[in-house]
Amino acid sequence: MSRMLRLAAVTILAAALVGCGSTTGPTWTFAPAASPSIETRTAERTPHSGNHSTVPASGKIEVEAFDLGFKPAAVTVPSAGMYDVTFRNTGSVPHDITFADGTQIPAGPGATASGNVTIPEGGLTFICSIPGHEQAGMKGAVTVGGSGPAPSVDGHGGPLPTGSVAADPNAPPYKPYDPTAPAVLPGTAHDIDLVITEQQMTVAPGFAQAVWTFGGTVPGPVIRVKVGDRVRVHLKNPVENKMAHSIDFHAGQVAPNDEMRSIAPGEELLYEWTADYAGVWMYHCATAPALHHIANGMYGMVIVEPKEGLPKVDTEFAIVQSEWYLGPQGQESDLDKAMAAAPAPDLVLFNGVANQYQDHPLMVGTGERVRIFVLNAGPSIDSSFHVIGTVFDTVRKEGVLLSRHNPGNWGSQAMDLAPAQGGYVEFVPAEDGMYPFVTHAFNFVSRGALGMLQAGDGDPTH
Repeated sequence: MSRMLRLAAVTILAAALVGCGSTTGPTWTFAPAASPSIETRTAERTPHSGNHSTVPASGKIEVEAFDLGFKPAAVTVPSAGMYDVTFRNTGSVPHDITFADGTQIPAGPGATASGNVTIPEGGLTFICSIPGHEQAGMKGAVTVGGSGPAPSVDGHGGPLPTGSVAADPNAPPYKPYDPTAPAVLPGTAHDIDLVITEQQMTVAPGFAQAVWTFGGTVPGPVIRVKVGDRVRVHLKNPVENKMAHSIDFHAGQVAPNDEMRSIAPGEELLYEWTADYAGVWMYHCATAPALHHIANGMYGMVIVEPKEGLPKVDTEFAIVQSEWYLGPQGQESDLDKAMAAAPAPDLVLFNGVANQYQDHPLMVGTGERVRIFVLNAGPSIDSSFHVIGTVFDTVRKEGVLLSRHNPGNWGSQAMDLAPAQGGYVEFVPAEDGMYPFVTHAFNFVSRGALGMLQAGDGDPTH
């Protein structure tokens, strides 16, 4: 599928951004994961290798504008002087490239324009001057030789906002998290080994953090059972870890000062509970300060189906929304930031990595029923889960149901979830196309809370 189709889908966002079984079950072990993979229900494409270009001697500066960003956003020229500029707008709204010296080259959708600009020894920054476009990520810089560092940007829908932590171009690439919802565990009794890890993880391109995990991933593994099942979680804190940790299953009814107690490195704990109630539940570390342990990656989803199960659908996904308060590169998340009375996360993530499902769209069939389980792990901000171009005909949120074929044929546009709340939505994509999914709190979309569903081949003209 062409790049233009994906750009067209992202453009939808641009205007908003700017204006039965035996009693003995099998063992299911979550050891530290070496490399989570995206399976057959996700589409692979090669991420941009970078957003920087070097202009050869006597060459020209070539910049592409898309909605909403520049490619490249960092240009290096060999020396100071005048350069020809070719500016190509592949977006569907007008853009310009405006240099800090006042030079401006505008181009309408699909158009190419040219001009020239004089680059001084100290280099020159550039933006799109159309109101809101710079703030949404349309900015960059031209540097002369080694005169300054190239700005680090994300090439999908504009760069992530610049905060107190600078992006590291040498940070390892992120590992995608498989969003496919797992099958219900067979049987009615389940022994689960859950190993705590303290490890490095890239949470957005250029940003590596020291995370704490259940099972080696952020979020931890999705556990799916039925009402009446007995769950025995063997929590293990390896001796090589540095921190005490614990676990709290919101779906369980147990004494907090027993199963939820903290265990030191080298210790183990048995957390046993019965799935008495159906729902989409959160589990998390409860060791003080719980805020920091959750903010640093220690959370996950439990799906408890009714004893009779859920109706079959064509495709299911599990999405956990969370926040990240960036600490220094390679270190833990910043607790001071997370403790602010008015939360201002650096990143808002779906399944632990900013914008990962733009790089790896979720594949669905046109005219087929899709169910997405959603959990807001927080720790502090609300979620308003929305799939652009669809209507939810079924919503189950915290036990409350909006069902298909209800009197009046009511539908839903978004599922609102406070921290630690969960539910699921169902919908049917009406035609081939690219369907962005977001939290409809749009100030957080540009911070990583944006993914893509591809229906059919993604081309609505077919």
